[in-house]
Amino acid sequence: MSRILVIDDELSMREMLEIFLTQDGHEVLTASDGAKGIARLTEEDELDLIITDLRMPGAHGMVVLERARELHPNAPVVVMTAFASHQTATEAMKMGAYDYFSKPFSLDDIKATVDRALERRRLVVESKRLRDTLHEQGVMRSLIGSSRAMQQVFDLVRRVARTRTNVLILGESGTGKELIARALHEQSERRAAPFVVINCGAVPENLLESEFFGHKRGSFTGANADKDGLFKAANGGTLFLDEVGELPLSMQVKLLRVLQERRVKPVGDVRELPVDVRVIAATNRNLENEVRAGRFREDLYYRLNVISVELPPLRERPGDIALLAFHFLRRFSEELGKNLTDIEPDALQLLARHPFPGNVRELENVLERAVALEDGDRITVWSLPPQLRPRPQPASVEGAPLTLPDAGVDLDAVVEDLERRLITQALQRTGGLKKEAARLLGISFRSFRYRLQKLHLAADEGPDDGADE
Repeated sequence: MSRILVIDDELSMREMLEIFLTQDGHEVLTASDGAKGIARLTEEDELDLIITDLRMPGAHGMVVLERARELHPNAPVVVMTAFASHQTATEAMKMGAYDYFSKPFSLDDIKATVDRALERRRLVVESKRLRDTLHEQGVMRSLIGSSRAMQQVFDLVRRVARTRTNVLILGESGTGKELIARALHEQSERRAAPFVVINCGAVPENLLESEFFGHKRGSFTGANADKDGLFKAANGGTLFLDEVGELPLSMQVKLLRVLQERRVKPVGDVRELPVDVRVIAATNRNLENEVRAGRFREDLYYRLNVISVELPPLRERPGDIALLAFHFLRRFSEELGKNLTDIEPDALQLLARHPFPGNVRELENVLERAVALEDGDRITVWSLPPQLRPRPQPASVEGAPLTLPDAGVDLDAVVEDLERRLITQALQRTGGLKKEAARLLGISFRSFRYRLQKLHLAADEGPDDGADE
């Protein structure tokens, strides 16, 4: 059932259209003049079609048309008048009217026009729904995690993104707080406007007010020109206050006032400027403890913490490590022009066991390093940083001198002999597979081949077992 608003100062016309359109299966609302029509447009949340007369008291139909396009941009507007002219119809169409008809008219003409307008509305709404769905899918694809904790986070992001509500994102450093903030912005109605980021702990205290609210030329030493602050830069969009717990108390007072009044006063200016900004804040501190300790204002805490999103550390969701690792593998392989497509199970096991104190940011760094250094087609245990790899056990080789004889030794000969024995044992244990032998010895395949050539072992110890260097 479609909801249609009919605005006309003639009672007989309103009643005729109401009866006809109701019998055709629509819900019909009416208004008896232009002013009442605008009031009805303001009151109603959802309208599918607006039919308005052009000449009527209260407000001209062109004014009604303009307000309808502002308040219900997806609802087509059909205008009608007993004073139709080509010029009047053209003007209405230029202002965004879908169609027009002139009085008197036949019911068949009305039905055809209404059906076309409602079909246009259906197509516009469906197209918008598909665009929004595709956009959301694209945004959510950047949020990686199959654990229950992260799925709850993603669900909360979907539910609060389209509100104006301030959001506080909590989590340790490196958990992806800015990524969540961007997802909130990208799924909101503000996504076409700026997303502005400031790290509150990275700006000197004496410059914070200017950075946030702007300043006038000459307001302090070094202010050689007017400057817009971050609130002005983010107007209509989102301002992300990263590490908001680092703000000094003096700045917290000023931020609270802006959030309450939605107006900013640049340093050195006497005027206050209105701003329309959604604030998303993030911190790795426990702000409740900071409030109790007197380091963070309680009123600001509650103003920021209307809805909180808490990101779990990576060590509490080890099942997400493999997903994230493959995501970073694909990303860095593409960025660095590599052809890596896989991660060995042993390497994945080591990643899953690591506590990752630096959270997702540390895992990202590990994978970038591994991709940059690996010459093969997959990440191996030896691609990982030394601190992630198991420590090799000290080798004990029969016959190797453990103490220095009184007469001394030929150190190069002893080292060469030890090296030869270990390489030979490694090749025997791996059935001649050189790449596996290199892994057993904790050296790169390139270094292993060099040692084979140096020790004249390359000709009689098996193939290169698929190496691609």
